[in-house]
Order: sequence, then structure tokens, then C-alpha cells
Amino acid sequence: MPALLADINQVNMATENLELNGDADRNGEAEVPFPHNWRRHQGPLNMNHYANKKSAAESMLDVALLMANASQLKAVIEQGPDFTFYVPLITLISISLILQIVVGVLLIFIVKWNLNDENMHYKLNIMENVATALVFIIVVVNVFITAFGVQRPNPSG
Repeated sequence: MPALLADINQVNMATENLELNGDADRNGEAEVPFPHNWRRHQGPLNMNHYANKKSAAESMLDVALLMANASQLKAVIEQGPDFTFYVPLITLISISLILQIVVGVLLIFIVKWNLNDENMHYKLNIMENVATALVFIIVVVNVFITAFGVQRPNPSG
């Protein structure tokens, strides 16, 4: 009986060392774990690195929306003042473009400041909150732009 318990303990200890993302053995045997040197980064999360990547991703989305709004503005201007929603669409697209530029500038400042400096935490928090609120407003404005429907003019005109 003690030999059986020793065997069970060895099996338990062996399975505790396995990782869920290891390579499975093709012969139906136990899973083979990844070597520990394959892991990317063992240390704690670098908040500056994380925040910079997050801000860069937000900036890329901001650029994509900026290009879409510029294209919409061009389509509305090409349709001319006779278009039913000409003035509301020009106004909404202009508001969206201006707010996107403001958010872009805020993101540049957020990336430049060091998150490890505790004196800057209050300012960075306010700037992040303002940027988030402005992004929400941009989304709402763009919902209305879509609702009014920007159509490209017919080329046969």
C-alpha cells in the first residue's frame, strides 16, 4: 500500500509540472510541456509599454475614422447644397473631425508622459478620462452621420 501511495504522489507531482499549452505527444502519452525559455517575458507588466501600445492602437483607429469622415465630407460637398441633409452632415462631420484631432493630440501627450512618475498620475488620469469622453461623443456623432446617410453622387450627373 505505501508503494501505491508513492506511485500516486509521483504521478500527481509529474502532472502538476505540465502546462496547458504544451505539445501533446502523438502516442497518447502525457503532454510534453513547453521549455521555459520559450516564454516571452517573465517580469512584471511594464505599464509605460502597455499604455504606449494602447495609445498607438487608439491612434490607428482614430486615423481610420478620420479618413472615413474626410471621405464622407468629400461626398457631401460633391452632392452640393441641394442635398436634403447638406448642412447637418457638414456640421456633424466637421465636429467629428475636430474632436478626432483633439483626441489625437491628447493621445500624443499621454504617450509622452512617464506613468512611473506618480506626480503625473492625476494629470494622466484626467487626460485619459477626457479622451474617453471625447471618443464616446465622436461615436455618437458618427452614428448620426450614418443615420443621415452620406451617398456618393451618381457619376452620370
